Amino acid sequence: MAEELTLQAEHAASEAESLDDLRQVRSRFLGKKGVLSQRLKELGSLEPEQRKIQGQLVHQQKKAIEQIFISREDELKLSLYQKRLDQERIDVTLKGRYIAPGALHPLETTVRIVLGVLQRMGFEVEEGPEVEDAFHNFDALNFPPDHPAKEMQDTFFLAEPFKDKFGAPSLLRTHTSPVQIRAMEDRDPPLKIVAPGKVYRCDADVTHSPMFHQIEGFWVDKHVTFRDLKGILTELIKGVFGESIPVRFRPSFFPFTEPSAEVDMGWQNGWLEVLGCGMIHPNVLRAVDIDPNVYQGFAFGLGVERFAMLRYGIPDIRLFYESDVRFLRQLQDPLIR
Repeated sequence: MAEELTLQAEHAASEAESLDDLRQVRSRFLGKKGVLSQRLKELGSLEPEQRKIQGQLVHQQKKAIEQIFISREDELKLSLYQKRLDQERIDVTLKGRYIAPGALHPLETTVRIVLGVLQRMGFEVEEGPEVEDAFHNFDALNFPPDHPAKEMQDTFFLAEPFKDKFGAPSLLRTHTSPVQIRAMEDRDPPLKIVAPGKVYRCDADVTHSPMFHQIEGFWVDKHVTFRDLKGILTELIKGVFGESIPVRFRPSFFPFTEPSAEVDMGWQNGWLEVLGCGMIHPNVLRAVDIDPNVYQGFAFGLGVERFAMLRYGIPDIRLFYESDVRFLRQLQDPLIR
């Protein structure tokens, strides 16, 4: 039986044609809900002597399967490297041509600045799919059945055959919070993750776009408190906009956090709301099989365009998407490459 599982893992790993495919296959065998995790749980029903023998066998098998995936990952990385070498060959006999120096888009610059501040505080960057199912986008995040975000006029739903296992249509994700659910499904706490990416909502005016960028962050551990949340977000805002910027927190409501807060920063002799946050709701932890009596955590989300508009003094969000080089050249940041 053990040899059969090892052969299955070896075959599945060899079939993976990309690193993303390999991660999914690896999760099937070694993830929190994978085959080997289930076998370890079953050891509890055995007699002590038998449990010791079987436990050693399962751990040996786990090491063998881990080595299979490590070897396959090395092969895929080497293959990608070889393809890059083949594709990026330069003919040095050609006459040189002037290429104007490029620069990062102001939204990408803003993302790198925000991620840089959070990574220095120990957050790991993770991404997820832009086409989501209702469970990861709504249900696991404690959205009630009649929430407005589930209506067609607020969210881009996809037509058949893109339906999840419950028969609900798939959708373009409305926030990057599903990355939080996927990470907690696949791994045990502690988790300290920040998730950047595109999101989609039926909204368009000078400060809103149907497609925009969001950064979600969360931290789950045994002793995470609201005090930690306030400290991290205060450092984040000051790291992006300057040490002299005052910050305040106001009570608010989100389905997936309790208590929740809006975060304001001092701006032009007043206050301006810049992001939302709160302690992760116990229902969200239960949805991914994490015991809220043992673990707790916080989550926060910010709009990249909003941070960029404030940082550069841009009055209209649509300017970011018009690809006007004259506009973009004005926003080049020589310190970010």
